[in-house]
Amino acid sequence: MSYLQDPRVLFAAERTLLAWNRTGLTFIMFGFLIERSGLLIEVLSNGQERLNTTMTFVIGLAFILLGSVTTVYAARQFQRVLKTLGESEFPEGYRTQWGVIVSLIVALLGSLLAISLFLTYN
Repeated sequence: MSYLQDPRVLFAAERTLLAWNRTGLTFIMFGFLIERSGLLIEVLSNGQERLNTTMTFVIGLAFILLGSVTTVYAARQFQRVLKTLGESEFPEGYRTQWGVIVSLIVALLGSLLAISLFLTYN
């Protein structure tokens, strides 16, 4: 339990949540880039040889799922931190759940992207 009686502790925890959220988004974007790079390589090969894009697909999908899991875990950790804070560390009327909601939406959209890519993979 925190005894600092200072709202800066809450804001530091929220900044950490948002940093992890950005990290999760970066994983998702990087995974999408890797997954699509296999298709780009195939197009640039002028159809001379059908390249195996399975590896780029699997690695890209893994990064997308890692990003989704990262954002869910960060939201869970943030909620645990909130439980340790005292009433005086929350500014009056401040809504702490917005960061959690954004993180969970990012995780949901990343998961939907992974499912979509998986279902449309040739």
